[in-house]
Amino acid sequence: MAADRAREHPGERAHPQPVRLLAIRRTPLCLEEVFQAVGDEAAGGIALFVGTVRNHDAGADVNGLGYSCHPTAEAELLRIAQKAVANHPVRALAAVHRVGELAVGDTAVVVAVACPHRGDAFAACRQLIDDLKHEVPIWKHQKFSDGTEEWVGA
Repeated sequence: MAADRAREHPGERAHPQPVRLLAIRRTPLCLEEVFQAVGDEAAGGIALFVGTVRNHDAGADVNGLGYSCHPTAEAELLRIAQKAVANHPVRALAAVHRVGELAVGDTAVVVAVACPHRGDAFAACRQLIDDLKHEVPIWKHQKFSDGTEEWVGA
């Protein structure tokens, strides 16, 4: 599909390095950094997803949570990023996930994808965040207001 579009619209060729930023960090995430990483003059659409810590889950009040990851998490993040690039006409892609202790309202993950057209950007961004949540070994340890705890994704 991307190759067909490149033939139809030469200005829409894929950037030689569409994966621009991938990271797993203990420090707060910066939306502007991710947005800037996917800037591309041939992109007509940029889709950005921001995941935050919510104050509830399955009817229980959440006080905070911690994220941890396996040592292979960054390699898996690269693998799923490359999969999104292979499946969509991606000009630029970025994804960062935070680990450590987070409070309600903190930013946990930011992904962004730039494509020639908005529909492709939305589809690629959706694939990227869904694959990140399902395939990258990052685990969430939720702490509830009633004193109970729960591991998610472990």
